[in-house]
Parts: sequence; structure tokens; C-alpha cells
Amino acid sequence: MAQLTVPVPGGRLFVVEEGTGPAILLLHAGIVDSRAWEPLAPHLVVAGYRTIRYDARGFGRSETEDVDFSNRADVLAVLDALAVGRACLVGNSRGGQIAVDTAVEHPGRVAALVTIGANIGGLEPEATPAEAALFEEMDRLEADADPETVADLHVRLWVDGIGQPTDRVPSGIRDAVREMDRRVADRGRVHGRPIRLLPPAAERLDALTMPVLALAGAFDVSDVWATAQHLERMCPNARAMLMPDVAHMIALEAPQAVAALIVELLQALGRFG
Repeated sequence: MAQLTVPVPGGRLFVVEEGTGPAILLLHAGIVDSRAWEPLAPHLVVAGYRTIRYDARGFGRSETEDVDFSNRADVLAVLDALAVGRACLVGNSRGGQIAVDTAVEHPGRVAALVTIGANIGGLEPEATPAEAALFEEMDRLEADADPETVADLHVRLWVDGIGQPTDRVPSGIRDAVREMDRRVADRGRVHGRPIRLLPPAAERLDALTMPVLALAGAFDVSDVWATAQHLERMCPNARAMLMPDVAHMIALEAPQAVAALIVELLQALGRFG
């Protein structure tokens, strides 16, 4: 395993690389940092893939000034620093949206795309009334509450799943997400100002000609599955899959199953990079 820091305009990205072979770049969700990939990464390494993960600006051990920046450009900066020409992008939630945006803007750098519990820019499926109420509560707490309270709500919604018992997921997963989330919600952290992709990805899905796998959890919010199905309909080489008994953080709950699906997707491509 190698750890390095990649300089980007106005910031520094903490990167972890392990394994050899075709490259898989893992992009984490917005309530965690790159440590959330630790259960998944070893399965990909054993399968013969070079696995790269990094903390986005304002998360984990990465840093940023209060500047405008492009998450897509940061993805390319990491790939360029490691001399990776093409990679499979795997993104969870916020990381999935970044992965889709990058693949739309720079399709030549993306050999395959895997979204996990992700939405896409410019597409807003309608939430259920219960979900809408939860989202309103989350917005209120994120604006006013302390990081501990915010992290508790995030764990209930994104780890446990809507309406699920608090003992459904092992306590180790819940505690790990809560600890990472508290750091993300720290009011002293600088996150910078991400530049949105325009036109948004939803209007440019014809660019996604590479293999696409869109995963959703059966206990996740409904718009995630709606988004996965939309990708399957609109992209020429995409497949949507609803995974049972998991919520939003699928790679934490079922890392071996997620790794098997990624490897299955990539085997047909042979070596790339």
C-alpha cells in the first residue's frame, strides 16, 4: 500500500493506492471519507486490480482553500499523478455523481462506470412524502445543529435505511460512519466551492458509451433506484441492479458482493489503462 499527496489548485488530496493491474478509482460518499472503501478494496486487489481511493477536498486528510474548484479536474489530477490513462470509476452517493460527471466530461479517461446509491446532476425523481419530511429535517439540522446530532441523523437515514431498526447494521459500521461524518460536519472545515457541470449530466448521458453498472439498495431512498433505472434506459451499455437487504452504504454492508459485481463488469474489458 502506498500513500501520497497530490497537489491541486488551492488544495492537496490524500491518496491511497494498492495492488497492480487495471486501475479502479473509488470516490466516496458525502458523509464519509476514503476509509469507507477499506472493506471493499482488498477484494479488488486480490482480483488483480490496482485500487486507488482518495479523500475529496474538505474530507478526511485532504485540504482545500476556500476556492472554486472542479471535482472532475481533481479526479483527473489523481489519475495523472499516478500515470493512469483510463480507469474504472466507482462512486458512492456524492462520489457517484462526481464519477458520472467526470465520465460525461472526459469519456476517454473512463473505461467503465459503477454508481452505488447515486443520483445524477439535473435529474430529480420525486421523493415520497415520508422521504421529503426526512430531507427537510436533515436540511434544518445541517444548518443549525451540532455535528453529533447531524451524524446521528445521517446514520439513521443512510446506514440503517428509512424505517429500519437501529440494530440492522453491525455497530462497527454505524460507529465508523458516525466518526467520519462528525469530521465532515465540523464547522471549522473548509470545503471549497465545487463548480457544477453544465449542462448537467442528465442532459448528456449519450456520452456514457462505456459499460455502466448502477447499484441501489432496497432500503435506500426511492430516488436512488429511480436514478439507476434511468441510467439503464438512457445509456447504451448500462445495467441497473437493486440489491436486497442493504441501504445507501452498500460497499460497507456487502463489500464482497459489490467487488464481485465490479469484477464481473470489468472482466469483459480485459486490460485497460
